[in-house]
Amino acid sequence: MNIRNRPLLGCIAKPKLGLSAKEHAQLAYQVFSGGVDVLKDDENLTDLTSDHFEKRAHFTIHLAKKAERETGQKKMCVLNVTAPPPEMMKRARLVKRLGGKAVMVDIVSVGLDNVQMLRSAKLGLIIHGHRAGHSMFTKNPKHGMSMLVLAKLSRLAGVDQLHTGTVIGKMEGEQKEVLEIDQFLRNKWYQMKSTMPIASGGLHPGMMPKLYKIFGKDIILNFGGGIHGHPAGSLAGAKAARQALEAVLKRKSLKNYAKNHLELFQAMEHWK
Repeated sequence: MNIRNRPLLGCIAKPKLGLSAKEHAQLAYQVFSGGVDVLKDDENLTDLTSDHFEKRAHFTIHLAKKAERETGQKKMCVLNVTAPPPEMMKRARLVKRLGGKAVMVDIVSVGLDNVQMLRSAKLGLIIHGHRAGHSMFTKNPKHGMSMLVLAKLSRLAGVDQLHTGTVIGKMEGEQKEVLEIDQFLRNKWYQMKSTMPIASGGLHPGMMPKLYKIFGKDIILNFGGGIHGHPAGSLAGAKAARQALEAVLKRKSLKNYAKNHLELFQAMEHWK
């Protein structure tokens, strides 16, 4: 996306379930228009009678391209192709044909061998790895494996972006552990390409200074309810998150920056 001087601003489509394919795409268009870089499906959104994957892919990619033309900024919609292997590959190829840039897989659900199969297909798509279910074997030190080991295996399998924890927010992890994983994913590791870490879960615009201080610029910061829960709606929520990021990059306090940015002010009042 050629963004090198700041974190990527991500957003999860909410609600997780219940939107039609057109409603999902319209939501994507709103947050893209508000300044979001990446819009992803939630981990349990795959193919529904009310939101068929094929329709969602078509409508969302179409409106992502429209937002790119209107804003002059690159946009990425990450569509969840998690399914049994033949269907997963069918969906990934559809995303490619439609001009999409990325797909998401629930790496624990599909298995790393199938992630590797998707990578080996050489479709030229970014693979966004969601770790839903990982805590079955990463949280108890007496059995299983650490999240660092899962991160290493994911990178070996070909994952380009991986959820690793937030330190603050809903999906908290110990700061030392999360930063160790993030550093590993970015660092040189034999001939393997680096993987972009993702902080996601329970974040809102008021957390931006802490998030930037903890993670720096080489990260995707994912907001869900912290955008869609804005009192003026998802478009305003996206603007508030982008304004918070701008304030941090300009080394201004959110409180002062909010004086001239209505959406950020509303967010600060809402998430006190």
